[in-house]
Amino acid sequence: MTTKITKWDRLPLFTSFQEEMNNMLDNFFGHEAFYGMGWSPNIDIAENDNDIIIKAEIPGIDPKDIDISIEGDTLTIKGEKKEEKEHKGKHYHRVERSYGSFTRAIDLPAPVMKDKIKAEDHNGVLEITLPKMEITKAKRITVKVA
Repeated sequence: MTTKITKWDRLPLFTSFQEEMNNMLDNFFGHEAFYGMGWSPNIDIAENDNDIIIKAEIPGIDPKDIDISIEGDTLTIKGEKKEEKEHKGKHYHRVERSYGSFTRAIDLPAPVMKDKIKAEDHNGVLEITLPKMEITKAKRITVKVA
């Protein structure tokens, strides 16, 4: 006889209750005040033989307002998403977008060539390519058959 194991998820009633409580607290305290910080872009960090590639979601931010720096093995991305000031004739029913300044510090998995770093904006996704130093690149060794 086999027993099927089913993952138990929260009951819909509790999930709905939790969402309502979160919305109530967000509306009362304000999203940033309740969570103790502004917003922060989501990032992906990938690596291949030659590069470390970091992608950060920065929709609505002018790339000129982004500051990227590197110190030691830490890459820092700073910027600010400015709130729209024009509210004339608008009656909001819900506000979920976050605004404000952010800082992301990323520990790099390998040493990089700082003078060859490239940063590009692709439709609201910041892509930073950090070429690895030669000493950290993997070297392939072919085994000869005798």
